[in-house]
Amino acid sequence: MAAAAAAIGHGLLAAIPLAMWAATRSAPLFLCLAALAFLVAGLAADGGVQMRVRARKLLSSPLAILLLVFALWALASTSWSHQPLGGLRMWGEFMLPPAAGLVIAASGAFAPSRQFLRVLAVTVILASCLLFYEFLTEFAVRKWLALDRRQESFYFNRAALTPLILAVPVIYRLWREGGGGDRALAGLVGLVVTVLVFVSDSEAAKLGLVVMLVARLAFAAAPRLILAATAAAFLATMALAPAIGPVLEAQMPTALRSKLHPSHEVRIDIWETFGEAAMLRPILGYGFNAAATLDRNPVAQGISEPRRALLPVGHPHSAPLQTWVDTGLVGAALLAAAGLLLLARLRPLPPARAALPTAFFAGCFAIVVVAHGAWQGWWIAILTMAALLFCAPPGDTQNLEDRS
Repeated sequence: MAAAAAAIGHGLLAAIPLAMWAATRSAPLFLCLAALAFLVAGLAADGGVQMRVRARKLLSSPLAILLLVFALWALASTSWSHQPLGGLRMWGEFMLPPAAGLVIAASGAFAPSRQFLRVLAVTVILASCLLFYEFLTEFAVRKWLALDRRQESFYFNRAALTPLILAVPVIYRLWREGGGGDRALAGLVGLVVTVLVFVSDSEAAKLGLVVMLVARLAFAAAPRLILAATAAAFLATMALAPAIGPVLEAQMPTALRSKLHPSHEVRIDIWETFGEAAMLRPILGYGFNAAATLDRNPVAQGISEPRRALLPVGHPHSAPLQTWVDTGLVGAALLAAAGLLLLARLRPLPPARAALPTAFFAGCFAIVVVAHGAWQGWWIAILTMAALLFCAPPGDTQNLEDRS
């Protein structure tokens, strides 16, 4: 039973790229179903004894403690939100993927063998090709299958980001652990995903890929410098998030701003609006996910009239800024500390092992600085799966120190 449940769990994880093509918010569902399968595998192995030991070990790590404290602070912040029920629902969506990831890691049954990595590489390639064909044919496949009525290309930015995020750990592991055929497959994954990213409408995916490539190449020349620069850029962005909009508005040359795509120009205005809102309640914030309905918050009515019109957009299109708006300086400080601790854990690794994880961190952070809502479950689920792939030992090796 343990082996069968683990096989089902691995299959569900490998299906996530295709699931995200079919339904662009489906990653949390597949991750949770996989967690259920791995839970059965862990319980069937020894009644869950070792699973509890692994879970305690994982939860006692400094990084996990910081993230748990943030989660509790986010939960507490819903008590002063003007929409507490909405905040609680989003908190559940935010917490479900990490909880599923904890179950998968603690089960002891998740072991990404080379066969699993090859299957996942194939599903990443298939999902990328399907999306590419959709863009070229104006969604002919979706129309034929009647998957949904929404067929605007920007609607599939989530689906386009998924192959990019999952391709990196797949390439990382195939290149390090596989032979010549696996390295060729890793190269094919990289090529196909790169083409997809630049064909898609997702400017965030393009930015993330470029940042990853630049960071990886620079890391080869000066690993410690790039790791330190990544940490400094991350900390500065988290600390100064409320000021990014006003700074760009004041310092960006008019000629350059006039050349921006209208959606990018509006994004600067959105950052200005939510930055001003964040400074009205800088310490505690407005409550978890309050940004979604900030136009209904009485305090936010103090924002200057021209900017107030942009409050109904739903979120600031910047995770650091949304962290400030929803959870204030306290929440931003906790997440900043967690990010720095994660980067600090990469420092002792040999440069060959630390290079791609560092570039991946930089690219993912670049994406969330300019893109979607901070707490969306599909994004947290994809990052959770990427973390599992980066950290899990190969094959049947059960190295809990690596898992933590």
